[in-house]
Amino acid sequence: MAPPILKLDDIVLSFGGAPLLNGAGLQVEPGDRICLVGRNGSGKSTLMKIAAGMVEPQSGEVFRHPAATIRYLEQAPDFGAHKTVQAYAEAGLGPGDDPYRVTYLLEHLGLSGQEDPASLSGGEARRAALARVMAPEPDILMLDEPTNHLDLPTIEWLEGELAKSRSALVVISHDRRFLEKVSTATVWLDRGLSRRLNRGFGHFEEWRDKVLEEEEIEQHKLGKEIQREEHWLRYGVTARRKRNMRRLGNLQSLRAEYRGHKGPQGTIQANVTEGRESGKLVIEAEKIAKAYGERTIVAPFSIRVHRGDCIGLIGPNGAGKTTLLRMLTGQLSPDSGTVKLGTNLEIAVLDQKREDLNLEDTLAHYLTDGRGDNLLVNGEQKHVTGYMKDFLFQPEQARTPIKNLSGGERARLMLARMMAKPSNLLILDEPTNDLDIETLDLLQEIVAGYSGTVILVSHDRDFLDRTVTSTIAPADPEHPDGRWIEYAGGYSDMLAQKKGAEDERRRADKAEKAKSSDGSTKAADGGTKPKGKLSYKQKFALENLPKEMEKTQKDIAAREAKMADPNFFAKDQATFNKLAAETEKLRADLIRMEEEWLELEMLREELEGQ
Repeated sequence: MAPPILKLDDIVLSFGGAPLLNGAGLQVEPGDRICLVGRNGSGKSTLMKIAAGMVEPQSGEVFRHPAATIRYLEQAPDFGAHKTVQAYAEAGLGPGDDPYRVTYLLEHLGLSGQEDPASLSGGEARRAALARVMAPEPDILMLDEPTNHLDLPTIEWLEGELAKSRSALVVISHDRRFLEKVSTATVWLDRGLSRRLNRGFGHFEEWRDKVLEEEEIEQHKLGKEIQREEHWLRYGVTARRKRNMRRLGNLQSLRAEYRGHKGPQGTIQANVTEGRESGKLVIEAEKIAKAYGERTIVAPFSIRVHRGDCIGLIGPNGAGKTTLLRMLTGQLSPDSGTVKLGTNLEIAVLDQKREDLNLEDTLAHYLTDGRGDNLLVNGEQKHVTGYMKDFLFQPEQARTPIKNLSGGERARLMLARMMAKPSNLLILDEPTNDLDIETLDLLQEIVAGYSGTVILVSHDRDFLDRTVTSTIAPADPEHPDGRWIEYAGGYSDMLAQKKGAEDERRRADKAEKAKSSDGSTKAADGGTKPKGKLSYKQKFALENLPKEMEKTQKDIAAREAKMADPNFFAKDQATFNKLAAETEKLRADLIRMEEEWLELEMLREELEGQ
């Protein structure tokens, strides 16, 4: 076993109240791939900052190898006086580091390097900070929520880049799929202490539940032991009780241990306040389109959203997800096409930009809209401090300004406010940002059990797979051109359907090349000139393709009608997935037939014009 290049042992840190860290540790060896997990507020970022030398603990041992280089990705990077992103990223290089690495990383992260740091969006700032810490290829790379504000193509590129990296890795993230792909060890920070599992995040939750179960059993045994000792104290022989002072002292120690036990943090206890039932048809968009100047954001796109649907919207940053979402919800008028909203809609929105957060507001004022100390939740009056406790906030935090909360606590606060409002249509824009795994589990259950309709924008592949019934994505994610396609199922289902369609196109292209080998359709430049008339096969295809296309369209419509039932997916997921795959194949066949018919029609016109 290689000696550690970083070791924290028995770390203690408090900010005036109960210790945030109370005996925590972390050991990093060359080649380690560690994910650091724990509830919001458990001290993950603080422990990472102590490891990086940015925070000093009150007690404990900190060892860093004198020759080791460490780079830490901050959640809010400080660009200082740097005039360009390139200058900011290159400032992180050490002697002997390759400056080309900065250019390479910025290019793959979608930045030119000439941007003004003061004008960067949240996503662009995160990309610039990633380039700065990854370029030196340090011995230890510490990443605090690296996927926040990144789109899916960039997240997948980052996974590949980290897999190739020689740096030891310590990462904090809410993205399950990302953690599963990059980690080989897990450190769990819980109630000030740390535990290590020498397996990746995919095994964490089963291990965590087992640890908590064993802890509960031990606490139960302790309670029983105290009961036995108390029985002896009450009913034992008096002389024996007086002589055995050691046993009495042991009983007092057992009681102190039992009282001092701090159980795991609870889970959020809340449900969405559902409004009256909406109409069966929630949104009907017919050939809506939007362009800004010469750039097409949304090419003609049609969709019918029914009550009970849960639709995921994904795509690269800048592809037009927000524009499409705003058109579908009636906030933005399309350049052409129509959008009809259903009846009785009550919309609740969770905005990733947190634009409705006044950082000077207190938690109580934000939750009640300044209307006293009570709010209406599911038709019942509830005191704000009681409602806060449902979301794991302490009563004394009621008068705390929002600016004092961590990113995860702010996300939880916005979730609490959204869930208190009556709704039958949820609009969730990056709802998973900054939430811990346990709160993500709750949000997943809320979305899955919601009787209304959900439209969510997310880059969290695992969350999409667990919640959505269909996914809207750009036709060409690498070069968005405004074309959007709806796929049945979640992110993994979308990939499978796209692969199937791509395989079908390849087979069609191969068949088309074989068909043209007789020379009848070769171009005139250097090839055989077109014959004076269509071949028998071409005539037959030209006459019969419209009939086949019509039949295929009916088959697609029949399957879509079956899948439109909002309860179908929940009742029979296997049949739903089978129909979805068949529908996607039929769509690919229809596209192929339309293209073939168009080519033959153009050839016919060309020949008749000779």
